Amino acid sequence: MTAPYVSPPDDPTHLPDLPPQDLETSPLTGWTRAHWEALADRLLGGLLPYASPNYAQYRLPGPPSHSGPWSDGLEGFARSFLLAAFRIAGAGGRVDPALVERYAAGLAAGTDPYGDERWPPITDRGQPMVEAASIAIALHESRPWLWDQLDDTVRGQVTEWLGHFVGAVANDSNWRLFQVITEEFLASVGAPHSRGEIDAGLARLDDWYRGGGWYTDGDGKKFDYYNAWALHLYPVLWARIAGPRADAGTVARHRARLREFLAAHQYFFGSDGAPVHQGRSLTYRFAAAAPLWAGALADATPLPPGRTRRLASGTLKHFAERGAPDEHGLLSLGWYRPFLPVTQRYSGPASPYWASKAFLGLLLPETHPVWTATEEPGPVDTADATLALPAPGWLLHSTAADGIVRLVNHGSDRLPPPPATDKDSPHYAKLAYSSATAPDTPTGPDNHIALLGPDGTPSERGRIHPLGVEGRRAASGQATGIETVSVVHGPWEVRIHRVPGTSRVREGGWAVADDTAAPHAQTGPGRALARRTDGLTSALVALYGWSDAEGTVVRAVDANACGRHSATPVLEGTGPLLVTLVVLTKGDARTTGASVTVDAEGAVDIRFPDGTRERVSTSPGPSPDPAPGGTS
Repeated sequence: MTAPYVSPPDDPTHLPDLPPQDLETSPLTGWTRAHWEALADRLLGGLLPYASPNYAQYRLPGPPSHSGPWSDGLEGFARSFLLAAFRIAGAGGRVDPALVERYAAGLAAGTDPYGDERWPPITDRGQPMVEAASIAIALHESRPWLWDQLDDTVRGQVTEWLGHFVGAVANDSNWRLFQVITEEFLASVGAPHSRGEIDAGLARLDDWYRGGGWYTDGDGKKFDYYNAWALHLYPVLWARIAGPRADAGTVARHRARLREFLAAHQYFFGSDGAPVHQGRSLTYRFAAAAPLWAGALADATPLPPGRTRRLASGTLKHFAERGAPDEHGLLSLGWYRPFLPVTQRYSGPASPYWASKAFLGLLLPETHPVWTATEEPGPVDTADATLALPAPGWLLHSTAADGIVRLVNHGSDRLPPPPATDKDSPHYAKLAYSSATAPDTPTGPDNHIALLGPDGTPSERGRIHPLGVEGRRAASGQATGIETVSVVHGPWEVRIHRVPGTSRVREGGWAVADDTAAPHAQTGPGRALARRTDGLTSALVALYGWSDAEGTVVRAVDANACGRHSATPVLEGTGPLLVTLVVLTKGDARTTGASVTVDAEGAVDIRFPDGTRERVSTSPGPSPDPAPGGTS
């Protein structure tokens, strides 16, 4: 069954003069290339009141990043220049001449070492490294209309500023690719560069590859959307800049990995276009669509062109209908509305404009099949799906009836490699994430199992120790000694926890949030439920071992990116073996009929509410053997 696209009840588009929808070519979203161009123009126009006199800086309202307002102003120029370049190149230069003139003037003023609007220099591990890569990409893609038209003095200033990347030390993460991009552009214009630094950055990318299309962002288990908007995207853009200088084997390797990644990435988008809410830098929002276009640009995608556009347009439309951009045409620091807990120390007022990467598709001509083919449904639109991703330690399960994608996390914690430690991040440490919810931040009981101290203080999950992902099961251990096996089916997840000793334990289900009203709550012995006014429901049911557990619902205000009022169902009990049914769905949150039995060997027989059965060993790691009549 295909879940129809439904706009939010109060549609805060703030997008005047959008083209009419085309439901013949785009039956699922109604959006066409003209919508992308109109939204690009709206975003670029919204920045104008915040431009410096010569357009070298855009100083937007909001708290500064840890790099300070000077760097933040450069960020506003660089990230919007990406968008402007895609818009200019995609239109073959047929845009308002003022757009080209603004960025030409900004380049001249920003790289003038004695000017009032000069940019901060590129130094070791400094934020200008990030912005230099955006400027290099934009200069390359808009070359006939900008770089080729600059006078020699300005071109010299630009290469002098970018040239400070040569010999500089970048953070050992996706930042290595900023150096690759910037120095490859310098090579393309005959400026000094280091081929050794370019090759070393590309080689470091190979070190982080974990298979299945997945990279960790630096050492450790750091899996998130940086795979989408950095680690797969920059190799494609590098190859476009390098042209015949690029090693053919390296390019082919990157294309093969991107193809494999997109085979999984397509499952991360709900039927309403929302990407799964997991990881850092989520204020980049629809940048999650960037690799969809990159795959088409590089001829490295397994997706049919109509599905590529459906997924990309769906996520852009999702945010546009929910206030991003806002009534002033600006992207705020947040998810829908402004929400600072979704940001990091490096996030400044212009940081959200890395969302410009989503407009990469404008580089494809309007006659390309991704723009002319009829939209095709995404995976979540047509059938329930389960996808095991062993490299990041994730298990996806989605349901067509409500269009929700859920990610069960038994692998990504973003902690530095041992022996280093750090506090839990709500965007990495949770047991699960989804396209319909966000975690309560900075801390909340949602999708977390904790040992409770004598004063009731919950333990952190700490470093995740993956124990395997296969079929419909995933497992991991945590620093507290708790080991968890997750088994998914439809909208349901059954969690089997082995708990050390007789410690008091607290487990939370999904946090549901709403801007307009506090979610409704229902509680009782061994169960708790929270339901939003539109029917989005989170339920938690004790199936085994919880004895006298009484369900509760924990409420919070201004703690959730999806709405001001959030609610999480919670259970408390004691070990040593606890089994819980966890439900997130829209509509009928069926929990009756679920049951569990444990045999003398400790194996757990699960019966899901629809009668599907699974048999799971409680020994570490997911067991491959379904019960008779069950599925794996």
